[in-house]
Amino acid sequence: MSEKTGTFLVTAADADSVVLSDVTDGQVHTLAENPGLEREQVVEATIAVVQPMEAVWTVEDLRETRDVEVAVSDERPTKASRDLAATMEDGDLETRERAGSGVIHVIVVPENLTETAVEDVLDDEGTLRFAARHAARRVEIRSEPGVVTVRYLP
Repeated sequence: MSEKTGTFLVTAADADSVVLSDVTDGQVHTLAENPGLEREQVVEATIAVVQPMEAVWTVEDLRETRDVEVAVSDERPTKASRDLAATMEDGDLETRERAGSGVIHVIVVPENLTETAVEDVLDDEGTLRFAARHAARRVEIRSEPGVVTVRYLP
């Protein structure tokens, strides 16, 4: 494969190089130079492998870059999310389509671990990967004791 078109998450960036992770298949690609990208940006692009070693890639067509805002909300989970959580057990995660557009994860955790779970979601690169796969521009984390919801919003 000499070219690849997709959605990538910038997992590392400095003045000289960038590491992209394909949000669909998880494959990692190191760019030979940084075309102005920053860590945690989402990139829609076509990349091509640099010959002859095929160890690094270059950006052929950069169609879009975007940031995903991840924030903890003071609001509690919606009634629908709380009702769903009441039917779940600790450690369960359910994914639901959001009214309108977007996706919601409902996660049930032991009440004493709610704050830890919120911090884990906030710091998890997987949150950004999921947001990128679903074209979310904002991720809102809501919680109450025992329930964490992650809202992926357009």
